[in-house]
Amino acid sequence: MIDLQFDKEHLWHPYACAVNTAKVYPVLSASGCKICLETGEELVDGVGSWWSAIHGYSHPALIEALCRQAKKMSHVMFGGLTHEPAVELGKKLLELLGKNFSHVFFADGGSVAVEIAMKTAIQYQRNRNLHKKTKFLSFANAYHGDTTGAMSVCDPNDGMHSVFADVIRKQIFAPAPPLGFDTEISDKDILPIRKIVQKNRKEIAAVIIEPIVQCAGGMRIYSPKFLKKIRELCDEFDLLLICDEIATGFGRTGKMFAVEHAQISPDIICVGKAMTGGTMTLAAMITSAKVAQTVCKNDMPFMHGPTFMANPLACAVSKANLDLLTSWDWQKKVKNIEDLLSQNLKSLSDNPNVADVRVLGAIGAVEMKKKIDVSAFQNNCFLRGAWIRPLGRIAYVMPSFVISPQELETLTDALKFAVFSETRNDA
Repeated sequence: MIDLQFDKEHLWHPYACAVNTAKVYPVLSASGCKICLETGEELVDGVGSWWSAIHGYSHPALIEALCRQAKKMSHVMFGGLTHEPAVELGKKLLELLGKNFSHVFFADGGSVAVEIAMKTAIQYQRNRNLHKKTKFLSFANAYHGDTTGAMSVCDPNDGMHSVFADVIRKQIFAPAPPLGFDTEISDKDILPIRKIVQKNRKEIAAVIIEPIVQCAGGMRIYSPKFLKKIRELCDEFDLLLICDEIATGFGRTGKMFAVEHAQISPDIICVGKAMTGGTMTLAAMITSAKVAQTVCKNDMPFMHGPTFMANPLACAVSKANLDLLTSWDWQKKVKNIEDLLSQNLKSLSDNPNVADVRVLGAIGAVEMKKKIDVSAFQNNCFLRGAWIRPLGRIAYVMPSFVISPQELETLTDALKFAVFSETRNDA
């Protein structure tokens, strides 16, 4: 039996207090799209292990890759050494990203990949003798991670890191992209951002943005035309564009990478989460040849090297995961998920407590008018056989791509039940 008392008294869970802890559910195993609790219940996972388990839990191909690599070598330092899993994964990533990308820097996790991207942008500008370019332009509602540098480019007012506002680097922020995938975007919409760039262009090293969906900042879906305008603005003012695809990459929005909706290529891209199919932690920062060559001008090294960089186990699993993803018609499956989410959540638009319902790819979000009681909401979903974890005012599902229509219906039914329970509680 899992010692829940020890957990309650000694284990610190993410985004939670160390004392007076919230309820946690003891997991015995997980398979496919279901989490099996020690108490006997089975829950359909509506958040895909924080958006990473695109092929569900314990997929045989990923477990086999992990075990096969473990028999050869679990880890070796990447400094001065290399290995087949890293090389083959690098080839696969560049194949998926296309000819505009050239160099792969592996990282431990998404936040670290963002830190590396920021350091890369600063060294790039310094090697062009632009030493004042050390700041970043980010956006309201942005979220890029929990480490110190990444925190600095998260929303400074409504973000989850506001408590650290006085101790992190002050960055430059623009208004959030207008909501709506099909929203028309004109030069007038970009004008406020243009003015900010013009005013601060001598200080800005790069623009950083989550392409098409601001995920943790509210599942805010915006127009590809907006992203295209940002790319044009970066070109005009000679700024690097960093696209944070950690949450949106590998098919989540219906494209392999969300930037494909806008038909643009950033200078730097960060990937993670679904890269290993949720099996273990791994991320990467990937750049164009121009960026890499400038960063390493005159053989100048880039001073970053995580101990577990390019871990062979993680690289082997990631390569197997990406091979699996490209071996079947995942686009059709994600489109089916999108259609079912749209159909099943549409009725919530009429709920007086609901501000908005939005869907793109395998993302379905319901924005409430008031902050959600997370524990009560989770418990109501639990009663309907679903694991759904809200974010602030956002109740959402981001399931595995292999989810069945019946399992997806379980999720949307549970979400609707929980939303209506919130309505009754406010009545």
